[in-house]
Amino acid sequence: MATAAPPKVSEAAAPTYDREGKAGGERLTATKLGEELGLSSRKVNLILAELGWIEKFTKGWKLTDHGVKQGGKEKTAHQSGASYVDWPRSLLSNKVFLADAQELRGGSSSSPDAAESPVSNKPQVEDGRKRYPADYRAVDGHYVRSRAELAIDNWLYMQGIVHAYERKLPVEEDAYCDFYLPESKVYIEYWGMEQDASYAKRKAEKQSIYKKYDLKLVELADAELENLDDNLARLLIPFGVKCE
Repeated sequence: MATAAPPKVSEAAAPTYDREGKAGGERLTATKLGEELGLSSRKVNLILAELGWIEKFTKGWKLTDHGVKQGGKEKTAHQSGASYVDWPRSLLSNKVFLADAQELRGGSSSSPDAAESPVSNKPQVEDGRKRYPADYRAVDGHYVRSRAELAIDNWLYMQGIVHAYERKLPVEEDAYCDFYLPESKVYIEYWGMEQDASYAKRKAEKQSIYKKYDLKLVELADAELENLDDNLARLLIPFGVKCE
């Protein structure tokens, strides 16, 4: 006599186990986070990956060290064996996560917790950059603030390296990088006004932020710009960035 096949169990409802094999409590998967924010689980995972909190695995998603600091826990779906990560509900009040979610949605977040911690959908430019409008148009269409940044942006484009300009750092502090390489999670800073006391102070502050959060940073000064082909490639290769 044939027996009925067991019902399929979804990722959100499947029994879950952490790396030590211990059963976990109720937490929010990407699916549940997406339901709260009006996004698909795929888009939620893309946000988490861009922030450097998870990374693509052979079958599913793998937690990174930065994700551990955000309270993520790596789990395995009992039936499929796929790995995924679930998160504490407090992630719904994380300003960095919400800012990216809002940007992807093109509007304010629907999360109740988000209402208590509003985040502007439009990036705020740091004080030091307000004096310098983005008037230089790069080959890829980015508008940057100096000829040096123009050279860097064009070099990244010609190398076929996907990059963003003035991306907010995934930290609570109000800080933006010059360039961000999402595939390798590398940040690039060009320090071009070190003779200015206020600029030098801000440089030191930003360097401490990169160090505090253990973010991958490439630093450029005027000396590196003289031979960008060799110097930037040399600085990026240790992070696994392929350059021609």
